[in-house]
Amino acid sequence: MSHEDTSASSFRCAAVTFDCPDPAELARFYGKALGLPVVSSTDDFVLLGQEGAAGLGFNRLTDYRRPTWPDPSQEKQAHIELGVDDLDVAQDRLLALGAVKPEFQPDPDRWRVLLDPAGHPFCISTLV
Repeated sequence: MSHEDTSASSFRCAAVTFDCPDPAELARFYGKALGLPVVSSTDDFVLLGQEGAAGLGFNRLTDYRRPTWPDPSQEKQAHIELGVDDLDVAQDRLLALGAVKPEFQPDPDRWRVLLDPAGHPFCISTLV
């Protein structure tokens, strides 16, 4: 007997959601960075996306605490990896949109770690 149930529905990633103090602010940042439009929006939740692709959601969390990466006192929980053609050009654009570049960079010739406006670490890489 196969472990695969052929009668089960197939699954796909519909969205990844980040907790944050201001969903509109974080949605503006990622929307401009990735060219994604707002699919739905309330005061407490914003969803970005495009037809046929997984979306990015931003959920207001009243007691949100910024990650302290690389200091482990408030772990990052998750981060997103963005593929880019040119690290320096992409980094400059994201910094202009409101990202912050932490001093510690594990391998800056291969990828860069940046922080979004809510403090979530994310990486840009030409390897993706």
